[in-house]
Amino acid sequence: MEFPFTTAAYVVAAVLFILSLGGLSGQESAKRAIWYGVVGMALAVLATLFGPGAGLWWLSILLIAAGAAIGVVVAKRVQMTEMPQLVAAMHSLVGLAAVFVGYNAHIEIGRVASLFAEAGVPFPLQDGLAAEALASAEAVSEQFRGFAALVAHKSQAEINVLRLELFLGVFIGAITFTGSVIAYGKLSGKVTSAATKLPGGHMLNAAAAGVSLICLFWYFGTGGFFPLFLMTLCALFIGYHLIMGIGGADMPVVVSMLNSYSGWAAAAIGFSLSNDLLITVGALVGSSGAILSYIMCKAMNRSFVSVILGGFGGAQGEQQAVEGEQVAIDADGVAQALEEADSVVIVPGYGMAVAQAQNNVAELTKRLRAQGKEVRFAIHPVAGRLPGHMNVLLAEAKVPYDIVLEMEEINDDFPDTDVVIIIGSNDIVNPAAQDDPNSPIAGMPVLEVWKAKNVFVSKRGQGTGYSGIENPLFFKDNTRMFYGDAKKSLDDLLQKIS
Repeated sequence: MEFPFTTAAYVVAAVLFILSLGGLSGQESAKRAIWYGVVGMALAVLATLFGPGAGLWWLSILLIAAGAAIGVVVAKRVQMTEMPQLVAAMHSLVGLAAVFVGYNAHIEIGRVASLFAEAGVPFPLQDGLAAEALASAEAVSEQFRGFAALVAHKSQAEINVLRLELFLGVFIGAITFTGSVIAYGKLSGKVTSAATKLPGGHMLNAAAAGVSLICLFWYFGTGGFFPLFLMTLCALFIGYHLIMGIGGADMPVVVSMLNSYSGWAAAAIGFSLSNDLLITVGALVGSSGAILSYIMCKAMNRSFVSVILGGFGGAQGEQQAVEGEQVAIDADGVAQALEEADSVVIVPGYGMAVAQAQNNVAELTKRLRAQGKEVRFAIHPVAGRLPGHMNVLLAEAKVPYDIVLEMEEINDDFPDTDVVIIIGSNDIVNPAAQDDPNSPIAGMPVLEVWKAKNVFVSKRGQGTGYSGIENPLFFKDNTRMFYGDAKKSLDDLLQKIS
């Protein structure tokens, strides 16, 4: 074994990554799981520096230091409300890296072939070569190191497999790159959250995919750069158009889906570079992201295929008109209802994250529980704009884990609940999902908060919010609108509750 330390370190790092992924399934084990991941990544980077292709130490150290410095700055500046955007941006970098690695692999194949041709030796190497030709081939191969040295010893079949791997890596990476950039734009408000398609819709995506398939055979036949470049342009367009065609209500699924794409892109890079750890980690990320996307689609009653194809299908008819008016209430009214209540359920949403009101929510919970009231939290699987977003915020504010319940654990309890407080949620508490077959979220399982005796909605104004879907809940007789910034509204409310 030529690099025993690297091989052993990769095995240990892979185990640490698996432990990290498994530990993230629970809030209490998540902190330990993160450290598993940190140690595993540090070990992987160190092993790679001493592995095949080691060298250019000063450049490697400079790039690692620069990346670490940028990471520290970003980590300090990014707020929890911006985590979905950050995750999307990180996915775009993985996709871009896959494209660059694929292009570099193509260039290296061409460079090796060129030097073999100059020496008069056929490339790839063939069986039955004369001793003189084999000696010439060995002399040429000694000029290479790292990845090029691996390429120089590959057969025709192995070169074909390598071309397939790099082609797929570039294809998936390019889709991930532009898709993640658009997802970042939608999440940050720089791109409209509405589902938007160019004239021709899904036919454009299908045409681009068809051209990419033709480019695959073209690339295999010629080994030229142009079919690879043309496929890259098509993949960049597919990534852009797929995510533009997905509305704001589905963005949590999009984030996890792009996470899966980035994993498969990394796995493709691993196959191209013959790096076992990249293959393992890419497969872990790709499969876990796909499973999470499927679970979330199921939680939203969405077709997984529909979402990944850019919102194919969905309701086509006119949505039901909402009748009535939104009735406002002030902090005094909410405080009085809470004083009279025995059971309270709090439903956090992205509005709580934007206002950074989680600490106020935790303080309200503490005071109400001190009065002997039952206080629990209802978490929808896609609350916020990132899977687990609300759980992280509540854990940060020291809200006890045992009172944070998932939708299926608490949905049947709303008829016996005195007060529900909704903080910045819209789609996950929208009764139109059950009542309006033409609603964009028709059939989506939601928190049935309207069955409680009193519902108070903390909301900035009367707008439809990020997804652009009107919510009949806000017009029901037992609902009152607690308008204003969530943090300020809760500050006012806390002054009324001892």
